[in-house]
Formats: sequence, structure tokens, C-alpha cells
Amino acid sequence: MNFGEIRRFIFFIGPISSIFDYLTFFIMLYVFNTWSNPALFHTGWFVESLLTQTLIIHVIRTNKIPFIQSSASLPLILTSLIIAAIGAWLPTSSLAGALGFVPLPPLYWLLLTGMLLCYIILTQLVKTWFIRTYAD
Repeated sequence: MNFGEIRRFIFFIGPISSIFDYLTFFIMLYVFNTWSNPALFHTGWFVESLLTQTLIIHVIRTNKIPFIQSSASLPLILTSLIIAAIGAWLPTSSLAGALGFVPLPPLYWLLLTGMLLCYIILTQLVKTWFIRTYAD
């Protein structure tokens, strides 16, 4: 892939992250009413951002369907799991106060799971379309 193709790919894939950030903002503000609880908003957005950015590596690293048709290397899988575990642990850890984090409600984790699944699917669909449309 040359620089122009990479730039075009970023143009199509990049905004997907923003869609899910905005969805997180909406959920945090209107489902969890964080207007008066900025620490909860901050924590929810941090966790969602960390997990989506960790997952995107697995989606864009291959032209195939990640986790199904193509597995990442063991070091990448382990690193991703460690990052996700740390992100989930931080809001309840002894570091939470220093970071301005608070525990997230159980419903958050359910909604986040659904959002992550949708994020992977949408990114995979856009990536597949991009490859079919712009592949040499």
C-alpha cells in the first residue's frame, strides 16, 4: 500500500472512532446522567477509547476477518488483553482517585460490549468495502 492509499484508508476508517466516541458521550450524558458527575463521564470515555483503539489494531492488521479468518501474533494478543484488563481494572483500583476515575455501573459494561461489537463489525465492513473498491 502506498502513501496515497494509506491516507485514503485513514480518511474512511478514522471517522468510525468518532462515531463511537459520540455514542459514548450520548450514553454517558443521557443514560447515566453524567451532567453532574464528570468523573463518571471521564472514566466511561477513557475505557471506551482505550478498548476501541486496542481493538482497531486487530481489525486493520489483516485483509481478512480478524479473530475468525486471521489471528494476530501471540505477543499482540497478550498485549491487547493486558491493556484491556488494565483499562477495566483502573476505575476500581487504588489509582482511580489519582486519575479521576470512579467505578462504572454494570449497565455501562453491557452497553460497552455491544458498542465494541458494533465497532468491530462497522470497521470490518468499511475495510472490506475499501479493499474491494481501491485494491490494485
